[in-house]
Amino acid sequence: MKTYDTNHLRNVCLVGHGGAGKSSLTETFLFNSGAINRIGKITEGNTVSDYLPEEVKHKVSISTSLIPIEWQGVKVNVLDTPGYLDFFGEVKSALRVAECGILVLCGVAGLEVQAEITLNVMAKQKLPRVVFVNKLDRKNANFGKVLDQLKDAYPHEKFVPLQLPVGQEESFQGVIDIIENKEYNYEANGNGKFIVKEVPAEYQLEIELLRDQLAEAVAEADDEVLMKYLEGERLNEADLQTALRMALRQNLVTPVLCGSAFRNIGVANIMNFLVDFVPAPEIVPEKAALVFKTLADPYVGKMSFFRVYGGKFSAETMVYNSSRGLDEKIGQPFYLRGKTQEPVGSVSAGDIAVVAKLQEVRTGDTLCGKEHPVKLQGIDFPVSTLAVAIAPKTKGDEDKLGSALVRLAEEDPTIKISKNTETKELLLTGLGEMQLEIFLEKLARKFGVAVSMKVPRVPYRETIRKAVKVEGKHKKQTGGHGQYGHVWINIEPSEGKDFEFAEAIFGGSVPKQYIPAVEKGIREAMTEGTMVGYPVTDIKVTLCDGSYHAVDSSEMAFKLAAIIAFRKGVGLAIPTLLEPVVEVEITVPEVFMGDVIGDINGKRGKVLGMVASNEKYQVIRAHVPQAEMMRYAIDLRSLTQGRGSFTMEFLQYEEVPGKLSETLVNQLKSAQGH
Repeated sequence: MKTYDTNHLRNVCLVGHGGAGKSSLTETFLFNSGAINRIGKITEGNTVSDYLPEEVKHKVSISTSLIPIEWQGVKVNVLDTPGYLDFFGEVKSALRVAECGILVLCGVAGLEVQAEITLNVMAKQKLPRVVFVNKLDRKNANFGKVLDQLKDAYPHEKFVPLQLPVGQEESFQGVIDIIENKEYNYEANGNGKFIVKEVPAEYQLEIELLRDQLAEAVAEADDEVLMKYLEGERLNEADLQTALRMALRQNLVTPVLCGSAFRNIGVANIMNFLVDFVPAPEIVPEKAALVFKTLADPYVGKMSFFRVYGGKFSAETMVYNSSRGLDEKIGQPFYLRGKTQEPVGSVSAGDIAVVAKLQEVRTGDTLCGKEHPVKLQGIDFPVSTLAVAIAPKTKGDEDKLGSALVRLAEEDPTIKISKNTETKELLLTGLGEMQLEIFLEKLARKFGVAVSMKVPRVPYRETIRKAVKVEGKHKKQTGGHGQYGHVWINIEPSEGKDFEFAEAIFGGSVPKQYIPAVEKGIREAMTEGTMVGYPVTDIKVTLCDGSYHAVDSSEMAFKLAAIIAFRKGVGLAIPTLLEPVVEVEITVPEVFMGDVIGDINGKRGKVLGMVASNEKYQVIRAHVPQAEMMRYAIDLRSLTQGRGSFTMEFLQYEEVPGKLSETLVNQLKSAQGH
């Protein structure tokens, strides 16, 4: 593949709901451009973009594929993204480096959840966007219905059709180009060949109307065209093309095209559109590139996908990682098409390429020249909210697991790895079940580590409800020196203070040098309560009396005496279970508010209030026991058809209500085998 200058490059991102046909469209792009001679099928696992073993197995895209195509003297870098919410991090990173998003919709299903979510992201980013209504050869496909759906859902967005389908469902055979006023009639065998004809008479009136609407929508993008339009002059083909080009760049309109990737109808038209109307890459004056994706390849090593924003990146040169303050050596960059690599001497501004074995580079890092360091805006990844506890199935894999997790997590910044010090569990947090399951499949395939997965334990605590005074005595007589430690302690509730220790010793009944050992013993005993064995908190202990032996007393003896006293005292002081409570912010479409609030109430939550996020979404604030939120990422997705999102953070510990406490204690004891 030759090297292209910036003006002859296009970076586009295919987005949409799973099953809308993004990967099939990519495959047809490749076929039409001559890069492949046979169109692969997802069902057969032989497409260029879905090549990972997990993608072939599950028949879904789980990773963004880079697919460069050459068309009409222009190189189009197509980023084919996954269509499932679990892999939305892949979508966010691809949109960050594209000049245009192509929203692929199914002509039957229309506007689906993931398409809505992505359209909102693109609008927020002010990214030029295009809609391609696919699968118009299917039964019940209806272009007009999908267009109406879009207009109803986004009344402030100007969706302008540039084409009309010729024929419907099985008889779908081509598209009419509204700007050119020509029909593209495609051959039925899927070879992508067409003949250009005059528009049939029955479409003429509708085409005229749509052409006038297009002229009105785009005229303001160009001053000269606007003057002609305001003076009542009819805009010609060149005028409309000029204004549309500007209008797309300025986000004034969202063009709508149509076709069938499966039958290769209308695909050549959208390829022409990408070349003719999508903006060329924007560049910066300094040498700079953004790493937007990482892939851990068992043979090549770590692969870093990067988009060049300024300057040229050549093989075997040093660059500066301004995000980490490190020098890095770029080895041999290569273009990647699916899994096929093509080495390249240098990568020019605006282009996308891959380089292997950059050890310290992470997704979101900026690479630049050290003499003029710059830091590009990073990637705004979605917040991960579904945690699972994992453990290796084989004891010997414990050491291997740590390094394998770190290497694999570099591929996906939405995967977080942490250790819960209280429950001693290793936690894996992601966006959804499918993502986590596939992550563990990759772990087994790439690193040979098999892992079990379960719902994490809740880090409960224990406390007391009343004050008590108790005695602890440790006395042991053996040959030679014995052991003697004797204490009296007061234990009382101390809400919100975790642990306080005081001493009120008179007359040296416990010598000063042994008092720290008493505190140490109590702190050790607090790690395991008497109800279920959770740490004890919100407690004050005062050492008030005791006795010692001049020969047999020691720090260890007083520490053991303190442990005995504490355990006895907690058992007498009406122990009770505390649970962690989290503060939650849930963003949901207004239509689902009632269901979500009802569900929060059912989870023993307290709704604190609601505030409008925008005209469609509301934000609900609530306090909810953490135990009820362990699978909330799944619950909320189900309640809101995938449109809701939430964040949560630890707030405080609260007492578990009486009736529930008894049941819970029995369950926890049973789970621990007590």
